[in-house]
Amino acid sequence: MNPALILLAETQCEVRHDVRDFLEQSGFRAMAAASAHDIFHALDETSIDAVVLDAALRGVDGLDLCRDVRERSDVPIILVGANISEVDRVVGLELGADDYMVKPYSARELAARLRAVMRRGRNERMLVSHGFGHALFDGWTVDFGRREVIAPDGALVSFTAAEFSLLAVFVDHPQTIVARARLMELAGVRDGGSSDRSVDVLVSRLRRKLSRGGNPAPIVTVRSAGYMFSAPVERR
Repeated sequence: MNPALILLAETQCEVRHDVRDFLEQSGFRAMAAASAHDIFHALDETSIDAVVLDAALRGVDGLDLCRDVRERSDVPIILVGANISEVDRVVGLELGADDYMVKPYSARELAARLRAVMRRGRNERMLVSHGFGHALFDGWTVDFGRREVIAPDGALVSFTAAEFSLLAVFVDHPQTIVARARLMELAGVRDGGSSDRSVDVLVSRLRRKLSRGGNPAPIVTVRSAGYMFSAPVERR
């Protein structure tokens, strides 16, 4: 199997080259990108495994670009920036980023983060290996083999890698309170401290996608305890 191919979109030429070299020394393949055009060309022409996206990429707004990349692909995105506030981080996560890092950052830590976001499928792969290829709840169908989510009306609903992994954790622990820290661990969401709202934003995104036809999503917040997937789940 070929090493994972990382698209490194970085505004500073020296940083771009240094980080690309480090990633290649760490067992990845890496492509450098200096513009939105470079990013979209790479996504259209190559099978990219993850994107490292500089929020200060010249000529575009990084958050808008994050949204545009997410609309084209469910590839994991790590958003980086020199002056990312908590509001920016939350907005980035809302727009589809899987993780974020503040510049200047350690290339070694970036490599570790990349491995983490690309491991997020391990929970659903484990379910398939145990003979559970599908999960059904409230008319919804989750196909772990195809990584697809089908709504009660038959529509195929697009989920990012992080959203799908979080949903896999919920359907694997139905009607059970899962502590926030445990949920982050199982879904591969980084725990960066008390101010890190990654998992909360992902839950919010899941709720919006699972709320259809006037029916609320079966995800309940249990105050001071965590979250609970309230629907019964049938496994096949």
